[in-house]
Amino acid sequence: MMKLAQRLSRWAQGFAAPPPIPDELWSATLTRYPFLVQADEAANERLRRLAAHFLTQKEFTGAHGFEITDAVAVTIAAQACLPLVHLGPPGRPEAALAWYDDFVGIVIQRGNVLARRESMDAAGVVHRYHEVIAGEAMERGPVMLSWPAVEAASHGGPGHSVVIHEFIHKMDMKSGRPNGCPPLPPGFMGTKSARAARAAWLSMLQPAYHALREQVTQAERFGQPMPWLDAYGATSLVEFLPVACEAYFVQRKRFAEEWPGLAMLFDAFFDPRGQALTTRQTALPPPPANRAS
Repeated sequence: MMKLAQRLSRWAQGFAAPPPIPDELWSATLTRYPFLVQADEAANERLRRLAAHFLTQKEFTGAHGFEITDAVAVTIAAQACLPLVHLGPPGRPEAALAWYDDFVGIVIQRGNVLARRESMDAAGVVHRYHEVIAGEAMERGPVMLSWPAVEAASHGGPGHSVVIHEFIHKMDMKSGRPNGCPPLPPGFMGTKSARAARAAWLSMLQPAYHALREQVTQAERFGQPMPWLDAYGATSLVEFLPVACEAYFVQRKRFAEEWPGLAMLFDAFFDPRGQALTTRQTALPPPPANRAS
């Protein structure tokens, strides 16, 4: 049974901040998922503090008998908090958790999930089908994650983290339905209005999305090499954002080489104080078979 989150939650009820995640558990998490390691110790401590607060605010449920251990909870908390490391005030990094305040529940599945889907074609015919998914973020609802997909990010993967993917969806949903543009701070990239900030964001994100679509088309139709960035991002702008962001956080150096414009855009949003994000480069396993939604 998961004991750590329960202890932290009880502590948070009577104190301003929970105690840190135990050293041994935190070190084991960073060793298994080295992309979590930050450029400096201060950033590492912010991530650790964020993860501890995250555990007091969220409720984990294991589906079909899956056991939620401390290691499972901390693995998810650390990855979920990675995009927030530089977004909170210097003295209160936990304030950045407001990005995730529209839900409480996190459901962990033992394997991938068969989700029911429905779509309407151009003729108005409704098609019902099932889709195998590794994760799903529901608008103003819980986040579902497949544990094998979470584990696939161990030691970096080929730029994948289903946890980061789904929590970027949550950030995108913060102002309503996901559209590929999270709420942007005042003055983002020198803009003077929310409309201008959104226009600046999309002026960089949309061309990159169309470039990925073209790369995937060339690969599928004409036998060109598949792009490094996951082809799942070519399905829509809403999916391109989390696919690009997970690559940005998991393999920052490779992402900056492949997509320098997007790296600068994400730096401006996720790292507004200009503190460089780094990752450790490791030998990479094959990509997972299933993607998140």
